[in-house]
Amino acid sequence: MDDSVSDEGDGAEDVDLDSIEADLDRATDLEAAEAIEVLREAKGDLEAVRGDPAVDTGRREELENRLDQRIREIDERDAYDGGLGASMNPEDDEAP
Repeated sequence: MDDSVSDEGDGAEDVDLDSIEADLDRATDLEAAEAIEVLREAKGDLEAVRGDPAVDTGRREELENRLDQRIREIDERDAYDGGLGASMNPEDDEAP
């Protein structure tokens, strides 16, 4: 029997809240589509450690909230920017 195998091999230890937080910070410097991708991946990492007793639940929940908020901000910014073109260049819509 091999005693070197432990229950830690589920991949949860590979997910580190510090690296997730770094991804959250890094996403602020990315274009919207790439930022959303990084943030959704980080959110998936957080969900993967949801039941891990070694993970600080309060910090994990805080990061989840920040990730959700950042994703909403980007979605709202994109929606706003979509309508911004006409308001920035009203003469384009009123061509003679």
